[in-house]
Amino acid sequence: MNKALKWGFIIIASLVVIILAVILIIPKVVDVQKYKPELEKKIAEASGRPFSVSDDLRFSLFPWAGISFSDLHLGNVKGFEEKDFVKVKSFEVRIKLLPLLSKDIQVKKFVLNEPRMVLIKNKDGRVNWELPKKTTEPKRDEKVPVGEISGKGLPISALWVGEFSIKNGMVLWIDHAAGIHKQLSDINLTLQDVSLDSPVQLKFSAVMDKQPLSMQGSIGPVLQSFQEGSVSMDLSLKALNELTMKLKGTLENLAVTPGVELELEVAEFSPRKMLAALGQTFPMATADPKALNRMTLNAHVQANSKQVSVSNGILGLDESRLNFSMKASDFSKPAVKFDLNLNQINLDRYLPPKSAKKLSVEQPVHKSKSQEKESVAGPTKKADYTPLRRLILDGQLKIDRLVANKAKIQDVILKIHAKNGRFNLYPLKFNMYQGNVSGKSTRNVTKDVPESNINLTVTKVESGPLLSDVFEKDILEGVMQADVTLGMAGDDPELLKKTLNGNGELLFNDGAIKGIDLAGMVRNVQAAFGLAEKSDQKPKTDFAELKAPFTIAKGVMNTSQISLKSPLLRVVASGNADLVKKTLDFRVEPKVVGTIKGQGDEKQRSGIMVPVLITGNFSSPKFRPDFKSVAEKQIQEKVLKSKKVKKLLEKEELDQLQEATEGLLKGVFGR
Repeated sequence: MNKALKWGFIIIASLVVIILAVILIIPKVVDVQKYKPELEKKIAEASGRPFSVSDDLRFSLFPWAGISFSDLHLGNVKGFEEKDFVKVKSFEVRIKLLPLLSKDIQVKKFVLNEPRMVLIKNKDGRVNWELPKKTTEPKRDEKVPVGEISGKGLPISALWVGEFSIKNGMVLWIDHAAGIHKQLSDINLTLQDVSLDSPVQLKFSAVMDKQPLSMQGSIGPVLQSFQEGSVSMDLSLKALNELTMKLKGTLENLAVTPGVELELEVAEFSPRKMLAALGQTFPMATADPKALNRMTLNAHVQANSKQVSVSNGILGLDESRLNFSMKASDFSKPAVKFDLNLNQINLDRYLPPKSAKKLSVEQPVHKSKSQEKESVAGPTKKADYTPLRRLILDGQLKIDRLVANKAKIQDVILKIHAKNGRFNLYPLKFNMYQGNVSGKSTRNVTKDVPESNINLTVTKVESGPLLSDVFEKDILEGVMQADVTLGMAGDDPELLKKTLNGNGELLFNDGAIKGIDLAGMVRNVQAAFGLAEKSDQKPKTDFAELKAPFTIAKGVMNTSQISLKSPLLRVVASGNADLVKKTLDFRVEPKVVGTIKGQGDEKQRSGIMVPVLITGNFSSPKFRPDFKSVAEKQIQEKVLKSKKVKKLLEKEELDQLQEATEGLLKGVFGR
């Protein structure tokens, strides 16, 4: 027995001596440089690109297994201008071998000095980071293993790293197709207190396009929580001397169903200054050059591979504050719920400047014949509504105060429901100018050309201040009521106007039409139409009621019975307004019904009433008297249909006189 123990001890001792000899002697006896060319050849064959390393390549096994080298070059494949894909000035790593047997990783040093990587995309779409495709394929019945983390925890039992650093790195991105050249330089990364049972301290810094970028904080511990628990995270990011972002929370179930729960806090910053720091022009011109100059964001975020939810969200944009929450799930057919509450916003500040609008409308760009042919031959690309057809929406928007196209609106409530390409906006309610508006709208994108419908009911809105704010014209006043139903197709503004159909009725009470004095026409036709001396007082026509029923067909609004009731007049108007060409063609016919008491006259009135023709365009309508129809009517009534004339002449002679008179009228009035 003792003899067996003795020989067992001798054998074990001999093995230990042999192992120690291998660890201590082999690195000193074996000439690494002798095998370096073969090593470079194998790496070059595996990567499909040239590889080289300097002659100071070193291996060690005791007390720390390690490798060190300098001047490493991994080249690009043919067809790319940069010689190197990856270049490293020096690298050194040292790790203990024996603890690896118990899955205990102990790293004394990991130092990567001045790594450089160049990512290139050529004009033909080729990229330089793709590895060569393998020619061998797995057998039909052979199962290809997929890497995954199994078991009840990490595949290691312990981790300790003494020194971990990446110094002065650089990543260069070149996209020849898009003409983009980006550089991330001065990359420095340091990890401290690296272990599984305590938080890892992280410190990162870099320069992106000559602007600083940094991140620091802690992550962990991860040992007990990696599988089904949570890993704490507390990070702070700073960028471009402008943006400061904090992320505090946990990484959930990293090995099973990875997710994240965190508090996001973005301190106030200027989007304009950020883009200026990157040397880029702000992508949109705004009417207010100070718009989009201040932004903040706070939110609680939970996300995994199946859903994302945001709660307690607060977005600050200039003077506006948006409180929001949102939840999205089933990303293949997204189901989104949201609740938005905005205190105030002036949308006009964020629209293009007036000069840009006028240039596009009043000063169209003159195209050459070749450009015109190209624009005709090449139809605009149709919008792809497939994502909207898959979208499921259920949300609500509330706005306390809103300015849109200079109209002042309050207490907006809008609910949105969407499924299978059909969007319903109902209810839609808001208050404006002492009254309120309610309605509903639908948008159908199930077809290639989308269709829209809208129904609006307007109650007791003061039209004067509304028109004055929106159009900057003092043309009408009175309390407005309206019921409008509209339908249209397409997504281009011009196509929408061309396909516009609908009907409705506008009703104004206790108001006035500014710029025209129908009562004055009764007293003095010349003064009413500006044929006499000008008056300092702006003409207007007071009314008790103005009713305007209308229909719209293919962008042309038609009305045959606009009626106005005033103390003196009854007015009937008919005509068209072309919304596409923006032109007017109306005829207004006034009728005397009594005195003009209250307008400077007590006498009973009768006699000639001059109709008014309204032409021109929306921005500058023109008013003129229809003298031709008045003259024709008076001659017909006073001469041809007079009883005295009929007695004097026989019927045949009367017919001849009528024909002669009508011929004379045509010659005089060109009809």
